[in-house]
Amino acid sequence: MALVVAQEVPTSSSMAVPHGPAGVGQARRRMREQLRSHGVPDSVVDDAVLILSELLSNACRHGRPLGRHSDVGEGDVRAAWHVDRTGGLTVEVTDGGGPTRPVPATPSVTARGGRGLNIISALAEKWGVRDDASGEVTVWVLVDEGPQRPAGRPGGRANGRATGATGRAGTIGVSIPVVPGLDGLDLAGAFDDVG
Repeated sequence: MALVVAQEVPTSSSMAVPHGPAGVGQARRRMREQLRSHGVPDSVVDDAVLILSELLSNACRHGRPLGRHSDVGEGDVRAAWHVDRTGGLTVEVTDGGGPTRPVPATPSVTARGGRGLNIISALAEKWGVRDDASGEVTVWVLVDEGPQRPAGRPGGRANGRATGATGRAGTIGVSIPVVPGLDGLDLAGAFDDVG
C-alpha cells in the first residue's frame, strides 16, 4: 500500500476594490469562493473574510484611493490574499495612505466604531503595516499559519481556534484560561440560535 501525501498548492489573488463600500461584498464573495475551492477550512475562511471586511472598511474610511493625493475622487484600493506551501493564509489591503497610522483604538462602550483593528488582533496570528516609497500603505494579516506549522504552542492556534495559556484574545490584553481537557472543544456556534 502506498501512502500519498497531498501538498497544498500555493494560491493567491489580487483585486482592485472601489474606494467605498460598494466593492466590499464582491471582495468577500470572491475570497470565500477561492479559499473554499482550495480546501481552506471554513473556520479560517470565516476569519479571513471578516478580516478582509475590516481592512477594506478601514482603507475606505481612513485611506486615500491608490494613485490619489487628495481625499476625494473615485479610485480603488487593492485587496490580496495568499495561501503559502504550508497552508498559511495572509490577507493584505493596500491604499494610497492617509493622515493617520493604523493602530488599535480604545473606543468607549457606546462608540459606533473603532473596534476593527482590535477584532483583527483577536483573530490574527499577527499583523502589521508596510509603507511603500510611493506613499501606499499596506496592512497585512497572517490569518492562519497553516496546519504544517507547530500548533498547540502557548498563544498559538490549532484547527483555527485558540490554544495554550492564553487564547487569541490575549493579544488585546484579555487573558483566557484554558481548562485542561477542554482546550480542543469548539463552542463557536453553540449560541448562534440564541435570540
